[in-house]
Amino acid sequence: MKTALFSETRLIEGVLVQKPPQHEDGRGWLMEFFRSDELDPVNFPAMGYISHTHHGVSRGPHEHLDQIDYFFFAGPGDFLLVLWDNRETSSTYRKRMTLLVGENNRQIVIVPPRVVHAYHCISKTGGIVINVPNRLYKGKNKSSEVDEIRHESDSNSPFVADLSAIIEKQCL
Repeated sequence: MKTALFSETRLIEGVLVQKPPQHEDGRGWLMEFFRSDELDPVNFPAMGYISHTHHGVSRGPHEHLDQIDYFFFAGPGDFLLVLWDNRETSSTYRKRMTLLVGENNRQIVIVPPRVVHAYHCISKTGGIVINVPNRLYKGKNKSSEVDEIRHESDSNSPFVADLSAIIEKQCL
């Protein structure tokens, strides 16, 4: 029997998971997902974007060498988020963390460099993710290389195989 390369853990060193407070009234709800007085400046956003992912589609797995991703999973939609600690110097090296996030479990997830990550949309109508990373995509004026190692197109990647097994186990 083949030994799993990554074992499950509740938390990966350096990954921050927060449930932002939600304020509701007759008009709807409001959530603060970024406050500079509650965050280490190294995590401050340099840009922001929003993405929509169709049902059954995964984004990643990939990792960054320097960039910190600051995800806000608020809905609409729900995702299976998987993170793998790929940092040899980390106390949680070779550990995997799996979370259900989105409309039914609104979360902020800050992902440090060299933590491989992917999310898979489990909502029938698709889902929305906001990311405000601490680095500009392709650097200033889009003049640099992209800070990303993409594993999703590598059929020999242990992250791709692991993600497929997790999706099959949790989503089918």
